[in-house]
Amino acid sequence: MFNKILIANRGEIALRIHRAAKEMGISTVAIHSTADATAMHVRLADESVCIGPPASAQSYLNQPAILTACEITGAEAVHPGYGFLSENAGFAQIVEEHGLAFIGPTPADIRTMGDKIAAKETMRRLGVPCVPGSEGALDTIDEALAAARDIGYPVLVKAAAGGGGRGMKLAPAEADLAHAFSQARAESKAAFGDDTVYLEKYLALPRHIEVQVIADTHGNACHLGERDCSLQRRHQKVLEECPSPVIDDETRARIGGICAGAIRDMGYRGVGTIEFLYQDGEFHFIEMNTRLQVEHPVTEMVYGVDLVREQIRIAAGEKLSFSQSDLKPRGHAIECRINAERIPSFAPCPGLVKGFHAPGGLGVRMDSALYAGYSVPPYYDSLIGKLIVSADNRPDCLARLKRALDELVVDGIDTTAPLFHALLENPDIRSGDYNIHWLENWLARELG
Repeated sequence: MFNKILIANRGEIALRIHRAAKEMGISTVAIHSTADATAMHVRLADESVCIGPPASAQSYLNQPAILTACEITGAEAVHPGYGFLSENAGFAQIVEEHGLAFIGPTPADIRTMGDKIAAKETMRRLGVPCVPGSEGALDTIDEALAAARDIGYPVLVKAAAGGGGRGMKLAPAEADLAHAFSQARAESKAAFGDDTVYLEKYLALPRHIEVQVIADTHGNACHLGERDCSLQRRHQKVLEECPSPVIDDETRARIGGICAGAIRDMGYRGVGTIEFLYQDGEFHFIEMNTRLQVEHPVTEMVYGVDLVREQIRIAAGEKLSFSQSDLKPRGHAIECRINAERIPSFAPCPGLVKGFHAPGGLGVRMDSALYAGYSVPPYYDSLIGKLIVSADNRPDCLARLKRALDELVVDGIDTTAPLFHALLENPDIRSGDYNIHWLENWLARELG
């Protein structure tokens, strides 16, 4: 097992990794920008190293500075968290070339799954159901038109290197395809430096269902059920729950078995999430995230597994601490992403936190690096905390979430907490009757 891990991230996820490591008796190294000198993970870590100014490109994305921090502290492994360099195959490779352990998948698997076309081809070969779409990259509008006629409208033009909705454009009919094609390529080139695009069938009213998978280097692979992440705004998840209100035990076992078998056949290492659009009882693969997900706590609450601990153990060459038959889900869990944003505009709202009180009680978990007197910097993602609750069933979980939201106090800055207060009053949310378009449609009606 490792003696010392460097945490190549910030905020709540850096604190989450620190906590798991400390419980395992592992020392931690926090890296930070000058803007994060007083951050909670920096204050709690055994050692800290400032690696640059506030801009991410000069700090949290500064690979030479991170590797230097490993060298001067004697860290044996790097945990990238999510975002930043977590799915950068080049970074994973250079970490390993320097004799360090990368707490994540192999560079080859990160590279394959980071290319949406290659990922889809790989999953189709491994028996994972995929969204109907073009066979590969499309270089010209004529190729796109021919592919769309085979697929059938409406279609989505999607960036091969995309994510978070960037490089994705809808073409409802043939007359719209040329404009969508050129827009998607331009946006993809600007965002990712790669204008490769492909087509997929547009599903009108799907849910976003993702399957949590994990594998060690000894041939063991498991799934930990699914999460429903259908409540989204601008392709960004807002609320997640486990299990999905629309997936039964038989369906869960079937799709979970397919996913676990796929990563076993790949020789995959570590945790990952296989994401689907789910409509009319059918799963359609869209992408695989080769990292820890923001919403991993809901799976932990239902399955009783510390996923970060397992990541660290796997990277150290150990076997999974459980088998598929050991994984017995219990109850229901929901996570709300609390952002430093002003409702209804969703404009970022950084600033000084004058007061902070985290809710508590049975089945309540608050993953946050906030504290009274902390100043939320304006340079990074606006996520400042995740409120996670669990209970024996979904109605009780919703009631507990409402109570926990009532207890949450963040003074000095605006947050998205009022959004969740409003959502919990909606009958569709209470019944679980929603899809990936529901939230944006509701916001348009409620907020104008």
